[in-house]
Amino acid sequence: MTNSPAFLIGYIVLIFAFMYFIAIRPQQKEKKKMQIIPPEKIRDYLKVAEEWGVLPMFYLELSTGLRRGELVALLWSDLNLQTKTLTVSKSVSRGKGELVVTEPKTENSVREIYLSDEAIRLLVEDRKNHPFSPYMFPSPKTGGMYGPDCVGRIHKKLLEKAGIEEHVRFHDLRHTFSTLAIQSGIDPKTVAEILGHASAEFSLDVYTHVTAGMKKEAAQKISGFMASVG
Repeated sequence: MTNSPAFLIGYIVLIFAFMYFIAIRPQQKEKKKMQIIPPEKIRDYLKVAEEWGVLPMFYLELSTGLRRGELVALLWSDLNLQTKTLTVSKSVSRGKGELVVTEPKTENSVREIYLSDEAIRLLVEDRKNHPFSPYMFPSPKTGGMYGPDCVGRIHKKLLEKAGIEEHVRFHDLRHTFSTLAIQSGIDPKTVAEILGHASAEFSLDVYTHVTAGMKKEAAQKISGFMASVG
């Protein structure tokens, strides 16, 4: 019978069990919100980077949006001074305590990026500090590649010294670049190719094909913005 004591007790237990499950079940983790360095604070960030002797690295990062592993994997041979292009074809990660160089995850990640005149100038000047190293950004401690985690720690210190309170992860520098690029008038399709994204990620099928001229124009527009804040 539905009104029997056993049924009522079972029903009450079921209700309490359901309430307990609702109360203790793990809450779905909130996706980390993307941040950017506020445009008005980029000058301070780059000034501190210059004082620390890492301006070329972080200027290049903010003007290209490279992934951290891609940035530290760069070789001087990846830079073509005649065409002012940078070839991105590898990435560095840490595995079992050692740095491992691998190919990018996707076909779109292998790309050629046009650099601004200012980015080229900074890289060439920095090259004089380590003319015989094959690495574009050799570690001053080891002479080898920076570890991705090490570059992340430098970024955090730059934020602190520049008085930037926003919680901006290193990966958010890519978001900073893409935001500034689009705000500067660069079309999203070009931005996606510079970042090494598949076109489907940004649903950019409606945009025109990205030409070399468009990429060169993008590099100069970013240079203009960087000059205005630098």
